[in-house]
Amino acid sequence: MQNPRLAARYAKSLLDLAVEQNQVDATLADMKLLDSVCSQSREFTNVLRSPVINADKKQAIINAVLGDKLATLTHAFVTLLVNKGREANLPEIVHAFIAQYKEMKNIKTVKLTTAAPVNDAVKQKILDRATATLNNSQVELIEAVNPDLIGGFVLEMDDKLFDASVRRDLNDVKAQFLKNIYVSQLR
Repeated sequence: MQNPRLAARYAKSLLDLAVEQNQVDATLADMKLLDSVCSQSREFTNVLRSPVINADKKQAIINAVLGDKLATLTHAFVTLLVNKGREANLPEIVHAFIAQYKEMKNIKTVKLTTAAPVNDAVKQKILDRATATLNNSQVELIEAVNPDLIGGFVLEMDDKLFDASVRRDLNDVKAQFLKNIYVSQLR
């Protein structure tokens, strides 16, 4: 059950508190840890979302999994979520926190998808172009490999998509052949 408004509100509260206590970097590290635990362990997420398991048992499981890896502020926040019955929304809150942190620090995410792994020189050229386009923003590069592209690359920045892949070129040629007006006039 996703609730983006609730996640954004809890994330903003935690971010504001982290800024106030000057613990933004520690809280971000904790959120990334929680994100990796939630994404790598489906069972952990299912435990958080289970209505059958009571709050005390969930808190014990969270403490057993994370131990003393969380800072005091983040541990108190997770405990608050469990006490309020909002632990099921923890993965969404973590994503909202990371997004709000990036917005606060003016960090833009750029996703580069290629058909094969690329070398550092090519990545740096693409990153330089993206940085020039995004006006004084820090750029975080996420790389992905998709052999279905056949060749070339796909670059995603904010709400823009630049597709320079061979797959797209082949699809364009196919579409031109399918709507070939000269063939339809011969019949």
